[in-house]
Amino acid sequence: MLKKITILGITVTAILLIISLSTFDPSSEENNDELELIVKGDVVMPSKVSRPGCEKMDRCYIPSIITIESGKEVTWVNEDSAFHSVTSGFYDTPSDLFDSGYLDPSESFTFTFNEPGRYDYFCTLHPWMYGQVIVE
Repeated sequence: MLKKITILGITVTAILLIISLSTFDPSSEENNDELELIVKGDVVMPSKVSRPGCEKMDRCYIPSIITIESGKEVTWVNEDSAFHSVTSGFYDTPSDLFDSGYLDPSESFTFTFNEPGRYDYFCTLHPWMYGQVIVE
């Protein structure tokens, strides 16, 4: 009797394993929705920069100053749990060159710099956050 129960248990387990493996499709749309898109950024807004103090350690945007060649793009990635923005100019005098709008956590913003110069930027929600792009 014990032998029959053991054989039945192994058989049922094997059948369930075969069924589960045959119905799993790693490329299905349902599984792809769960995958998280990872964006590699040139400049990162790290965690906890929505609080004043990051400017004292120069880590509100990392790096706070980036140098690129003319015609290249810069991608900013919000790795914080708070909303942020990347807006050209200064907090009291924004310019109209670029504005990411509010970036949700894990969102990114990319801008192409075609003209040489120094481009200051800041976060509209957190005025202590500022950085600069130098285009050569």
